[in-house]
Amino acid sequence: MPEQPEVETERLHEAIHEELERAGGTMLRRIALTTAVFAALAAIAALEAGDTVNEALVLKTEAGRLQAQASDQWAYYQAKGIKAAVRAAEASSWTAVGKPAPPTPPTSSATPRSRPRSSARRAPSSRSATPSRARPTR
Repeated sequence: MPEQPEVETERLHEAIHEELERAGGTMLRRIALTTAVFAALAAIAALEAGDTVNEALVLKTEAGRLQAQASDQWAYYQAKGIKAAVRAAEASSWTAVGKPAPPTPPTSSATPRSRPRSSARRAPSSRSATPSRARPTR
């Protein structure tokens, strides 16, 4: 029996390791490239999500403002009706006593939109809530 094997295992062993290093390097490059692409996509998605949140906050603020405006207008019309009822009750009281009702002062024609708003109602904003994308008009 020969002391040395017929096939040189050292050369074969080195060839296998070289091939694994070459193939492994390619695989590592592919993994690194895939990771970089996923990171870029995640960054874009995070930016879009932040923009969507900002837009939602702007819309929520606008909805609150419109709700307050509607509430002011409703209160204005309620007050107008109450004033008319008070004037009618006052006139009927004068008539019941047998005296003519005094003339009523002229009513103002100001609407809730033309009246100045109190600046105490609005809290100052510390940052701008302007969305980066244009909102669709309705």
